[in-house]
Amino acid sequence: MRKAKPKKRILLPDPVFGDKLVTQFVNNLMLDGKKSVSYRIFYSALDIVGEKMPEEEKAPLDIWKQAIANITPQVEVKSRRIGGATFQVPTEIRPARKMSISMKNLILYSRKRSGRSMAEKLAAEIMAAYKEEGAAFKKKEEIHRMAEANRAFAQFRF
Repeated sequence: MRKAKPKKRILLPDPVFGDKLVTQFVNNLMLDGKKSVSYRIFYSALDIVGEKMPEEEKAPLDIWKQAIANITPQVEVKSRRIGGATFQVPTEIRPARKMSISMKNLILYSRKRSGRSMAEKLAAEIMAAYKEEGAAFKKKEEIHRMAEANRAFAQFRF
């Protein structure tokens, strides 16, 4: 790389839970710089999760964290060109990227869901991920299957 690596920006914890992960999630959820709208969507989604899953003894924030953990991939495949052929090489993912991928997948598949409001769609995807089902969980499973199928090319790791 020609230039030095950019410094990691420090995230402030969110106002309700005091958690930096929530801030990161809200930043990913945000469109057009509307952070207050993004916070409102996230908190109302957690309220919906709390209402619809009263049998769980966990708090809605803990359910969200477990859902994120359930859809976090451990490995991914990267294209590597060797001798004119392109191989899909399975590589481990560093922790910051794992969290980023899982959050982005949760938000992406929430947006694709059918529902009335974004908060309802996000709540539905969180509950599905918590139960290890839904589109975001299937995406993680697909990533792992691809890595498993291309395990023979692991020696070409960077």
